[in-house]
Amino acid sequence: MDNHKVPRLAGDMGKDVELLIGQTLVMSRDLPVRADHDSRGGVLIREGVIAEVGHGDDLVAAHPSVPVTDFGDGLILPGFIDAHVHYPQTAIIASWGKRLIDWLNTYTFPEELRFSDPTYARDIAARFFDISLAHGTTTVASYGTVHSASLDAFFDEALRRGLRAVAGKTCMDRNAPEGLMDTAQSAYDDSRALLERWHGKDRLSYAITPRFSPTSTREQLAALGALWAEHPDCPMQTHLAEQVDEVAWVKDLFPEARDYLETYEAAGLLGAGGVYGHAIHLTDREWDRMAEVGGALVHCPTSNTFIGSGLFDMDRALTNVPVGLATDTGGGSSFSMLRTMAAAYEVAQLRGRALSAFELLWLATVGSATTLRLDDKVGRLAPGFDADLIVLDLASTPAIAQRSSRAETLAEALFPTIMMGDDRAIREVRIMGQRVVPAC
Repeated sequence: MDNHKVPRLAGDMGKDVELLIGQTLVMSRDLPVRADHDSRGGVLIREGVIAEVGHGDDLVAAHPSVPVTDFGDGLILPGFIDAHVHYPQTAIIASWGKRLIDWLNTYTFPEELRFSDPTYARDIAARFFDISLAHGTTTVASYGTVHSASLDAFFDEALRRGLRAVAGKTCMDRNAPEGLMDTAQSAYDDSRALLERWHGKDRLSYAITPRFSPTSTREQLAALGALWAEHPDCPMQTHLAEQVDEVAWVKDLFPEARDYLETYEAAGLLGAGGVYGHAIHLTDREWDRMAEVGGALVHCPTSNTFIGSGLFDMDRALTNVPVGLATDTGGGSSFSMLRTMAAAYEVAQLRGRALSAFELLWLATVGSATTLRLDDKVGRLAPGFDADLIVLDLASTPAIAQRSSRAETLAEALFPTIMMGDDRAIREVRIMGQRVVPAC
């Protein structure tokens, strides 16, 4: 394992109260997206929480003794929220592959077997958070492996850094290597123990996590459904209708089910608080049922194009269900939510929908927070929200700078960074108000 530097909290920024000045963008919680831009806005942080948002000069006048950090034309935003990742796949991102099942067997399962070693799990967890923070991602929802140690490593690292994070032990009791399988009973027991150890600790949430129906028997799905019924405040995350051949496989494995979604519903794994990744090949019944119960979908565009899964129907999702955005590391080909927004734009274009810059940003913040039921805590510049913030440089490269310099509106200035930006566009990251110094 190569050595890496861990992002640290800068000691000089550990102030109880601080005022940040720069461009601000306050987005609505609901759709259609409404965006309030202030070219000289201010965000007052008190003890790690946003206390006030307003015009910068007004806040300076109202709080003359508060230390000020002025970012000039830097754009102050809530940190990005990645609603579906596999942190154990960090080391195998961008591996050449064919279809989903081939990719799982060739790369994912062999790598996940390594997480029986707690030291390896800790090293990868640290590396994952290093990279994610450098790209401006301040909240993630991750799958672990079957090993409880993989969750302990992930949550320990998130806790050490003061991060808000969601994760769960990935449960599988068939169609996987022996070293990655549990049973219906051990999946229930291990998940419950991890839930009791981590859920609600500091800023952490436990997610009940069957990988997907092909790798869980009816008995295991039902056991996890029972656990969710006992702990309905926990999220439940899984995969749904990612590829056509996967959907056909589910039909063979569950001939009694009308469709893929019903395999979860029959086990008590469908409802509000359920987070379903991909959801590309849904039937009309599945769309309607998801809307009825308030389940949330997560769009993973770089993954869907990289593995050749298909084109997510964002237009239908935005008008029917909670929807967020995710990198799907490492099936996705980038850790960057900016790159993910760009891919979401391109996928939507192929379906005849041109998403605006503000809609894309909304999906990566408010939308993802809503899917995880964290939309009262993170994802917006609003009083009472955690001060997990980023500052975007809208001229981070010569190519971006020359385009944004011609912009007449913030949306026009922001769009080149969404389409061409990377970690160089992340000027600063704050966790609970404290500045994170990226690894270098």
